[in-house]
Amino acid sequence: QVQVVESGGGSVQPGGSLRLSCTASENSVNINSMGWHRQAPGKERERVADILMRTGSTDYADSVKGRFTISRDNDKSTVWLQMDSLKAEDTAVYYCADVDNFLSIYWGQGTQVVVSS
Repeated sequence: QVQVVESGGGSVQPGGSLRLSCTASENSVNINSMGWHRQAPGKERERVADILMRTGSTDYADSVKGRFTISRDNDKSTVWLQMDSLKAEDTAVYYCADVDNFLSIYWGQGTQVVVSS
């Protein structure tokens, strides 16, 4: 079973930054893409950003474009989400997803991000 582990959540004031990290237990050659999703209280889980492991191509939700950056290290099967200019509405539990080459999805346990003054 593939394990996905996130870290880096926490509390920050509006306008601040946080960097989330996610590592998958499988070799990156077996991974099609990795990405971040989030779920705020009372809301459905939404996609935030993802990256194709082979090409490095990225895609972002409109709500985070220009503020968040996803990057990867294939040697470590790791992706990061750099979150800048954080807003209160970014408060959520952030989940990392590993989508393998057979399109099976493995989720991490989630990491809490709180943006509040």
